[in-house]
Amino acid sequence: MRTTIDIPDDTYRNLKIKAAHEGVPVRQIVLRGIQWELEGAKQRPVRKLQLPLIRSSRPDTLELTNEQVDELTAFS
Repeated sequence: MRTTIDIPDDTYRNLKIKAAHEGVPVRQIVLRGIQWELEGAKQRPVRKLQLPLIRSSRPDTLELTNEQVDELTAFS
């Protein structure tokens, strides 16, 4: 089926750039987005990220090394 939609110029320009980077036609990207809306969005639950609460005896001051930050934010 053929249809016509109005896409803002900036959005279409970005769409063409994305298609060129992927080496596919704009049509393919549009169809992929439509398919995702119809099927994929319902199947993918949103995962909320919960950051760790780090208590400090001196509020507004906390000194952590990169290794300690990695340990605190590591996903199980």
